[in-house]
Amino acid sequence: MKELEKNLNGTGLRIGIVLSRFNSEVGEGLLGACRAQLLQQKVSEGDITLASVPGALEIPLVLQRMAQSGKFDALIALGAVIRGDTYHFEVVANESARGVSEVQLHTGVPVANAILTTDTDAQAIERMHIKGGEAALVAIEMVNLLRGLA
Repeated sequence: MKELEKNLNGTGLRIGIVLSRFNSEVGEGLLGACRAQLLQQKVSEGDITLASVPGALEIPLVLQRMAQSGKFDALIALGAVIRGDTYHFEVVANESARGVSEVQLHTGVPVANAILTTDTDAQAIERMHIKGGEAALVAIEMVNLLRGLA
């Protein structure tokens, strides 16, 4: 049996990040952890492009444009949707996740989804450093896996 090994070497990879500015403290924490992990995995600072958008619902459109450009090997979605008192939380959480998945499936460009969906600000703050770094690893691993399948 041929097994494709996990490969977290980011050398030469071009990574696009889309960051929601809503819940900015969490977003900045996600971005810091993501950037640090990308650099640790040998992605060059010059090969990382950041685009910011107003909120989580705007992330998929920018991801789609980046994926269609052919300039990126993988993309990363960063943001936080924190439950409020209305149904709006479910709409934003569900639709942003659906949009991120559709971009990946329709373009073939891997997208790591680190749009946190939490009940409280404290939960989001607790998770931001871990999930930001994990998103970087997912993006790199998926590019290398897809290349191994080609």
